[in-house]
Amino acid sequence: MITQVTKGIKISVQTSFEGTFFKNYKMHYAFGYTITIENQSKDAVQLTSRHWKIYDSLNEMETLDGEGVIGKKPVIQPGDSHTYNSGCLLTSPIGAMKGHYNMTHLSNSEKFRVYIPTFKFSAPFALN
Repeated sequence: MITQVTKGIKISVQTSFEGTFFKNYKMHYAFGYTITIENQSKDAVQLTSRHWKIYDSLNEMETLDGEGVIGKKPVIQPGDSHTYNSGCLLTSPIGAMKGHYNMTHLSNSEKFRVYIPTFKFSAPFALN
């Protein structure tokens, strides 16, 4: 598990290899990830949007931006956490993701960025 803390918000990431399949006559590698966002600060916060950089060893980096996470903009109280699962399709068995969440302190409407540490994807058969 990979973790990082930014301004009292702890991000933990666990990845998994989900398998291979053909899409548009190409082999794709499916990876899953579980992210836990833990509020270790003294203020309630809300996750408003996300920014991802996706690295596929056979393609150029892809950038994705979006509202919330999996259709939600969770409010996380001090001492609480929010966990969600998502996934990524790559055209190679090796890649990585990193990014940040845009968040707001609910007590004073201050906006801030929480960094998501780089986490790697690798199919078990791709490693020595």
